[in-house]
Amino acid sequence: MNLLSVKELSKIGREAPLFTGVTFGLDEGDKAALIGRNGTGKSTLLNCIAGVIAPDGGQAVFNKDAGVSFLPQNPAFNSEDTIREHIFSRKADAGSSAGGKNGAALNVKATSPKLTIIREYERLCDEISSGNTSTKIKNDFEAVSLLMTDKDLWTYEAEVKSILTTLGISGRFLDNQMKTLSGGMIKKVALAQVLVEDTKVLLLDEPTNHLDIMTITWLEEYLRTTKRSVLMVTHDRYFLDAVCSDIYELEHGKFNHYEGNFSQYLDKKATEQEIAQNTERRIESVLRVERDWLMRGPCARGTKARARVDNIHRLINREKLKTDKGFSFEVTGRRLGGKILELKNISKNFVKAGATGAVGRVTGSLSATDVKNRESGEDVAVRGASGVSGESGNASGARSTDGTPVLTDFSYTFKKNERIGVFGNNGSGKSTLLNIITGNLAPDSGEIDKGINTVFGYYMQNPVFKDTNLSVLEYLKEAAEYVTLNNGKTLSASQLLEQFGFEGKILHSPLVSLSGGERKRVYLIRLLLSNPNFLVLDEPTNDFDIFTMSILETFLESFPGCILVVSHDRCFMDKIADTLFILEDDGSVSGYVGKCSEYLDYLKEKEAEERRTGAAQNANEARSSGAGRSAAGKSASGAAKPEKCANSDVANSAAKSETPTDSAVKPDAKPRRRTYKEQKEYEAIEEEIFTLEDRKAELESLLSGGETDHSKLADYGREYAELTPKLEAKYARWEELGLLAEN
Repeated sequence: MNLLSVKELSKIGREAPLFTGVTFGLDEGDKAALIGRNGTGKSTLLNCIAGVIAPDGGQAVFNKDAGVSFLPQNPAFNSEDTIREHIFSRKADAGSSAGGKNGAALNVKATSPKLTIIREYERLCDEISSGNTSTKIKNDFEAVSLLMTDKDLWTYEAEVKSILTTLGISGRFLDNQMKTLSGGMIKKVALAQVLVEDTKVLLLDEPTNHLDIMTITWLEEYLRTTKRSVLMVTHDRYFLDAVCSDIYELEHGKFNHYEGNFSQYLDKKATEQEIAQNTERRIESVLRVERDWLMRGPCARGTKARARVDNIHRLINREKLKTDKGFSFEVTGRRLGGKILELKNISKNFVKAGATGAVGRVTGSLSATDVKNRESGEDVAVRGASGVSGESGNASGARSTDGTPVLTDFSYTFKKNERIGVFGNNGSGKSTLLNIITGNLAPDSGEIDKGINTVFGYYMQNPVFKDTNLSVLEYLKEAAEYVTLNNGKTLSASQLLEQFGFEGKILHSPLVSLSGGERKRVYLIRLLLSNPNFLVLDEPTNDFDIFTMSILETFLESFPGCILVVSHDRCFMDKIADTLFILEDDGSVSGYVGKCSEYLDYLKEKEAEERRTGAAQNANEARSSGAGRSAAGKSASGAAKPEKCANSDVANSAAKSETPTDSAVKPDAKPRRRTYKEQKEYEAIEEEIFTLEDRKAELESLLSGGETDHSKLADYGREYAELTPKLEAKYARWEELGLLAEN
């Protein structure tokens, strides 16, 4: 079913059209991405489709039954709203056509009836969980529960609950105000608002910006498996590869479509460019011959063939092949001294912005029935690898006043040419660590000893421009007018800007007129012009296009100094960092030697091992309880005799004397040995238990993972109901065979 049709959409940019004649469609379940250089109009196109910006021509039409959810690059919010109000007071769906009277529809707040009911249900659950069991609360809870049943909202509620809990947004944390949140937590809340909406189309502008790597990993899996259609702008290459099946590229004002994920796009793009270059060479070869013919004088009383002359002029005036400049550079680096930087027992108590119950550590899920259990006082928690509940662990993005330890007694001595990545959840203190190291924030205790020759180049996550009225060139010349490369060549500021894609009038355009990605690119160039020998980079890939990231990666790979980097881009981290600082929840910092992807694989293996250990413990518990039931059964059968003759004291006493004798096991009695067939069954049954437990966990994930197809949910529910007794039977059989002696 077609959900979105875009026809002949166009928009005029700063100097020329950003895009013209954009035409494409999205069917149900399609996953597509818009890619292109900074400034080519990706976000503008997405905003035109969403109806936030009016296009100069064309239209975007949504299926009337689809519903649209839009995540802007910089989410807007009312600072006085609570998180609950922000998430459950959803924005209205886009109008039937972008750019018409409904063009600004997504800016108008509206109330979704379904979300209103769920919001009230969640509020009442939290009231009961906090101990408020007044008659009014109970009556309201019963009424809302009936309404949930009448509207068939339990599955939807379970999906909403799962998303919020997985993102670390649950419980009383929902009552915090938006103004108290960190940047990363604001993005999580905005993302949650979009994902919980009952819509079929997701428009996402840089959804991975400001999120931690574990959350991105979860979001990647969610978008990959959801039945909703997705159109997004992102520069995360691993994310593009895993989620998207269609790539739309904005290049030189043209809109090109490539089927497949990002890796397939790169292959097709390379083939396309090779064909275009070969065609260009053939045209130039033909033109050399034709120019020679054109320059020769005509024969006596003859004239040139008019058609041939016109064809030559058409070839000369054709649109030339445009190619991106390949550029890499190495600056003449400053010398690092013997002492670079020493951190001695650094501690900092600060408000952690949040992410207890973080994504990637969640091994369970909450359902509607789990929430109902709170009425009876049962405590429901999602356990993670750290054993922290998603609700009870102060999952707060709020700036509280309780000095939570961010860093505890951290010491480290940096060595030459180290490349270290900082890994942690949102709010774990990554930016705080960088600010302490660069001297922008004082630690509560400890000492920072910087070498005499150490010069920091600190790329801040949200750079501040003192004067945005300066032109791009003027801003760069404030730092340096020339830079000397390793090969001895000197580049002026304007030449360096050209290599980074700033050409023509944009050099003299004010900073305020640039897009977010272009402005950050200028900031990066200025930082590199200052020629530091210790680079500290806080989310350097946010808002950068893939072209700029490629240049930056090439530069950093040959950088002669130290690098300390925080980034959510796993591909970037894999290329740059070979060691990780892991920021733990208790403020300690542990180390991991290896790439970011290797560490993520290690976490997955660790989680799988914990599941296997848990399965073995469950089996042992089942075995112990089974042995107890067996002993109880024997005791019960022995005691049954006196019950029947309770009126006879003689019979009763005789029964008492007989009971221990009948039920006792002789000391020299040996248990029966397993048969050959039973031995083979015993060897195979443990693996069967592991397989069933993995499938059970997978079904729990599917039931709470955002599936909207109710027939599939019903199938999953039936399979889950059938699997549970089957697993219990396997436990019992495993225990029974375990009691027999090995053959």
